[in-house]
Amino acid sequence: MGVDLIIYDCDGTLIDTETLYGEVSLAACHALGLTQWTLDHYVDQIVGIPWSDGVKIIEAAHGRALPVDFETRIEEAVALRLENEVRALPGVREAVGAIGGLRCVASSTSLAPLRRNLGIAGLVDLFDPHIFSASQVARGKPHPDVFLFASDQMGVTPRNCLVIEDSVPGVLAARAAGMTVIGFTGVSHDKQRSAARLSEAGAVQIIDDFGLWPDTVAGLGAPAAA
Repeated sequence: MGVDLIIYDCDGTLIDTETLYGEVSLAACHALGLTQWTLDHYVDQIVGIPWSDGVKIIEAAHGRALPVDFETRIEEAVALRLENEVRALPGVREAVGAIGGLRCVASSTSLAPLRRNLGIAGLVDLFDPHIFSASQVARGKPHPDVFLFASDQMGVTPRNCLVIEDSVPGVLAARAAGMTVIGFTGVSHDKQRSAARLSEAGAVQIIDDFGLWPDTVAGLGAPAAA
């Protein structure tokens, strides 16, 4: 294949906010009475999809509507931890910078928090202004909308796009968009299980370290940086 555009997921791929959001959100779910949920359960059910879809899953498990300030409480608790805890994953800047051609971010996170998190992690300059969110399209992952929106905005045919994703919904979305997708397990608690789930969803390869990323994409046809 030829790779004309690399599309990066953000949370759990470029930066490890998934664990942070998971811990805060799980504590909030426990406070509701969903004490049977574990972090793995939360990751399997909620990670990789828009928050509005996650709310429906939590409400179904809870058996009633969530408090009106539930999301606000989570966002406020997360914000208290972000400044000190959000970091780019090891080797991200070097790996991204070593690859030529077009690149962008396409994430389930709403646009303002997405840009904020990339800024805190010191990565926003690598992608700005090509930072896209599921909040800009009708449907979130696992639907392909955000990836198709990103490729359209970047002027690249979907079949010439390569996606890196850490979640099953993200992999399914990329495949539904007609794109090649690499699975990333660098922040997974159970790398073997995550790799199996991502492969089953359609990832053509799995990596767990950004040190492997430039050679991986070169093997798929992406140019090196000039």
